[in-house]
Amino acid sequence: MLPNSCERTRSLHDFFRDYGVRPKTVARILELGFTVNTLVNMTDPEIDELVKTMVEGFRLELLVGERYGLKSAIRAERRTRDEDAARQHLHILAKSVKKRKGELDNDNNNNINSNNEQALGWVEGSAREQGGDNALMFPDTVTAVGGPLSLNTKDATVPLEQQNHLHFSAPGPLSIPEPSSDNGIRKLEKKKQKRLLSREHGEDADDRTREHPFIVTEPGELARGKKNGLDYLFDLYEQCGRFLEEVQQICKERGEKCPTKVTNQVFRHAKLKGASYINKPKMRHYVHCYALHCLDVEQSNRLRKLFKERGENVGAWRQACYHPLVELARQSGWDIEGLFNRNEKLRIWYVPTKLRQLCHMEKNKDSDSCSYD
Repeated sequence: MLPNSCERTRSLHDFFRDYGVRPKTVARILELGFTVNTLVNMTDPEIDELVKTMVEGFRLELLVGERYGLKSAIRAERRTRDEDAARQHLHILAKSVKKRKGELDNDNNNNINSNNEQALGWVEGSAREQGGDNALMFPDTVTAVGGPLSLNTKDATVPLEQQNHLHFSAPGPLSIPEPSSDNGIRKLEKKKQKRLLSREHGEDADDRTREHPFIVTEPGELARGKKNGLDYLFDLYEQCGRFLEEVQQICKERGEKCPTKVTNQVFRHAKLKGASYINKPKMRHYVHCYALHCLDVEQSNRLRKLFKERGENVGAWRQACYHPLVELARQSGWDIEGLFNRNEKLRIWYVPTKLRQLCHMEKNKDSDSCSYD
């Protein structure tokens, strides 16, 4: 019984590894007796009932990301299996078509000469009836094959056979091209215009508004609805640290230079591992909030509770996180880089440009006030 249990545990952990589901949640699913095949074959209402049972029946606190991670993993596995089934079906179909085509080739070779004679007689009769308007009525019957019809060459058998299959059912063009859609081109043009306008007004790319699915929550509070809480946001930075360790290990094995900070290489690796919810704009946008959480967790928690009571949005809370960090930099002699490097969790993150600028401005204000005194 032990090997089977270990195999089930390994398969379920691999199944949910890249979707933000915690190990204790996977262990609870195992205790309930579910396997990968069972979950994939369940319907969406049945999955919702499973989540409800885990939360209400077993008092398991699920993060919002875990709820979506469970469904995302199951849907991804369903798509993979459907694609494999479709691929096998096409492979079998291609074999049967190829076999059928080989059987029909012999019959077609016997009928080519008679079909060509019938087609030529039909065209000549139509030409006599229509006179000079033949080129207008049948423009593609001549131009599509690249020249006039001829039965004296081997190349003529192919176009004549194709024309015979069409039966010359209706005069006019034989094929009508589908109209191309300009939606993609228009969208690209609109994006370019927005970039040009932002540059003309002096807007920085890092300062443009971004809407991320987060709400202000107190420590330990579970988010409700479609937005995640701040505990989930901070956990994303912990995941980035683990992805950085994986990248460093890969670089060591290949003999390449190992990155010491979270770079684009780490974000690409996270996406390859299935963690597409971790991206550079999101992580750079809130890195100073995570810095306050690491350097002064008590002050960070007080700030979270205050903005939760006020009903402020995550954007206002994000802006408020700058001031405590500037005060911490003032206490350390404006060595904001040293504050990051001395912290074990922050040393892998670059200091945000805006935080550097605020520290520089406050430092100049302090020096000016001292010079006046």
